[in-house]
Amino acid sequence: MPSLTDGEIRRSLKQVEQTQKQLSLVDGEGHGTGRLILVMKPMPTRVTADWMAQQWRDQKRIKKKLGSYPAMPLSKAREVFNRDFAGMIQKGRSIKIAGDTRPGTVADLFEAYVAALKEAGKPSWKEAEKGLNKIADTLGRNRPARDIEPEEITAIIRPIYDRGKRSMADHVRSYIRSAYSWGLKSEHDYRSTSTCRFHLVYNPAAGIPTEPKNVGTRWLDEDEFLQLYRWLDCPDTPVHPPYARAVKILLLTGQRVEEIARLHVDQWDAKERIIDWSKTKNGKPHAIPVPKIAAELLGEIKPNEYGWLFPSAKDPSKPVSHGTLYAFMWRQREREVIPVVTNRDLRRTWKTLAGKAGLSKEIRDRLQNHTLQDVSSKHYDRWNYMAEKRAAMAKWDKFVRAMLAKKRLKAAA
Repeated sequence: MPSLTDGEIRRSLKQVEQTQKQLSLVDGEGHGTGRLILVMKPMPTRVTADWMAQQWRDQKRIKKKLGSYPAMPLSKAREVFNRDFAGMIQKGRSIKIAGDTRPGTVADLFEAYVAALKEAGKPSWKEAEKGLNKIADTLGRNRPARDIEPEEITAIIRPIYDRGKRSMADHVRSYIRSAYSWGLKSEHDYRSTSTCRFHLVYNPAAGIPTEPKNVGTRWLDEDEFLQLYRWLDCPDTPVHPPYARAVKILLLTGQRVEEIARLHVDQWDAKERIIDWSKTKNGKPHAIPVPKIAAELLGEIKPNEYGWLFPSAKDPSKPVSHGTLYAFMWRQREREVIPVVTNRDLRRTWKTLAGKAGLSKEIRDRLQNHTLQDVSSKHYDRWNYMAEKRAAMAKWDKFVRAMLAKKRLKAAA
């Protein structure tokens, strides 16, 4: 059977319009196994023409749509049929599971990975998107992801490392490694409806060493705790008030910086004095009763029109970022008006001073939403420990108030 021509297709479309009868045109040989056909159907106002891959399998005819004519011209239809369907038909595999066989590009991989992070509710997706966009520009957005070599990744990371930005260099490595690791798994993820496949053979960033982590040990003793707390109460320089309040809540609750920074009015139950997060860094819901002194502070805060308790100074529609809080604290450290401390150190400070206040390690772990690794806690214990948490926070509240009162008496003397 001869191959189709554009002239034959145009003549057939006029014929269907006149006769109002369906017509199918076959492109070339292939009867008995599979072939490309154009199915033309008369409609009330027009004639539709759809490209179909047709296969004979187990004495049954199977069809799958490739696109519509003229949006998909004859040459393109042949290209797609030969690329994605002809090989499967020759191997006797069903065209129902056929899809775009072109390997995904670097941009495809990075965008799909960021979309997966976003769909999973990971707050890191914005930073990952920003970092991977720059990396894609350097590697080449339209290059097949499978073609990227480890040497190209080290060539991106080395200049950053040479500038002394070791943490940034490790972040770049981590973004690429995570994206490729996701891509390798997505190749075989039956839950994914995406037709894009990357045909990855290995992860080019997997063998690149990680930067050794500096495990923090810094925490504030009682005098340093009070020095910072007093400065936050009455700063000696103009500051955006929500930033100072956010750091005070970090001091008083020991929670993760990102979770306090993004605190929304919907998460704060003033009557029960409970902050409730539906999802946190470890993927688990978390709720804590706050100490009374923290509840009083939160009660004084009026959420902005978007519901944020700690809105950004530059864009009130968004909460303050943990990076902005870090910079806010860093500027005061440089002025030597507060102790040398990072926001993450405040979480360690709470853990340590709460222990001094008499809170057991188990209840401190639960209050800070640290994952308990024993089998009982991971798989069987579903008690929320709210009563125990309230008792612990009451003890912590008493400790903080006594600490503040003691320092006031010293100052008066």
